[in-house]
Amino acid sequence: MSEFGDLRISDTLTVPAWELSEAFVRASGPGGQNVNKVSSAVQLTWQVAASSLPAAIKERFQKLYGSRITADGRLILEASEHRSQIQNRQAARERLGEMILKASVAPKRRIKTKPTAGSVRRRIKEKKKRGEVKSLRGSVTGED
Repeated sequence: MSEFGDLRISDTLTVPAWELSEAFVRASGPGGQNVNKVSSAVQLTWQVAASSLPAAIKERFQKLYGSRITADGRLILEASEHRSQIQNRQAARERLGEMILKASVAPKRRIKTKPTAGSVRRRIKEKKKRGEVKSLRGSVTGED
């Protein structure tokens, strides 16, 4: 479990620490001998469906990040950009916080608008013009 405590997203949203689990793995890539002996990369796991967040936020989260959620409903974030385990833990938690914050914003409803009178007039005028052009394409009567 995380000794970092609860993940505070905003004044009203908080993910309790017990909902997050962290596993430490060896990071790939450059880092010399250190990368072979220190498990500095972090895999942060969070059960989306079992979370204590409001249902609307969980639904939007699953819609936004459904491709990143496993079949059993877990989101796994891996952070290995830093050489320090603590910095990677913080980076993974920040990333999760940003994702939840993005899902917490309800999308604006689209307000239907009418086309302007001028645009309707132009459309009808263009349709009539095309119709005239097509009507002139009648069959040719040949007197050969």
